[in-house]
Amino acid sequence: MQPDVRPGAAALSHYTGRVRLVIARCSVTYEGRLNAHLPTATRLLMVKADGSVLVHSDGGSYKPLNWMSPPATLHVEEPTADQAAQGIEEVWRVQAKKSDDRLVVLLEQIHSDTHHDLGVDPGLVKDGVEADLQRLLAEQITTLGEGWTLVRREYMTAIGPVDILARDGEGATVAVELKRRGDIDGVEQLTRYLELMNRDPLLAPVTGVFAAQQIKPQARTLAEDRGIRCVTLDYDAMRGVDDAEARLF
Repeated sequence: MQPDVRPGAAALSHYTGRVRLVIARCSVTYEGRLNAHLPTATRLLMVKADGSVLVHSDGGSYKPLNWMSPPATLHVEEPTADQAAQGIEEVWRVQAKKSDDRLVVLLEQIHSDTHHDLGVDPGLVKDGVEADLQRLLAEQITTLGEGWTLVRREYMTAIGPVDILARDGEGATVAVELKRRGDIDGVEQLTRYLELMNRDPLLAPVTGVFAAQQIKPQARTLAEDRGIRCVTLDYDAMRGVDDAEARLF
């Protein structure tokens, strides 16, 4: 399928639907809990179907310079007379739905504006270790606590499958995200699942467990700040390979 290419100003409306990629000379201001400003330069603006907006430069690896996480709403507006006199062609206002945070992008020159329909993503295909961890933890769910029971593996949500859905010793619902190496991206992924699942009255309240062989300190700090429990898994012990009696220490 060929991308929908529309050079110049886009329709002045809320943006929904496909992924939009805009290369433009622009300045960016973030206002809210933290204030930040990016002076005018040529950048890549990515608007994703989930409502997130990311600002990239030609550097910094995969990390955006600034961004607004979903849920958020993008309003595309005409510039004021003063802004137009300064060469501004378009004004983007990205407003977070759950806070007063906002991202304001002033576009001076749009070099490219494309839309792409990526279709349905099958999700992350786990490597052998992550797949084994999921299977083993499902079989040994009481590793997480006495009286825990498995509901199912790969519990499907509207934004992807939760690795394990379980109930704790008191019968409360728990979503478990498994990683070989736990980093901040994994915590963010579990956070999105929890936000969605807690809207379901049949599941709520849902708490989270972030389980991995190794959990980075920054990821642990973020998870615990959000009320997510962190569990470090011993893969060899779960497979029955680790013989504690044979250890010297």
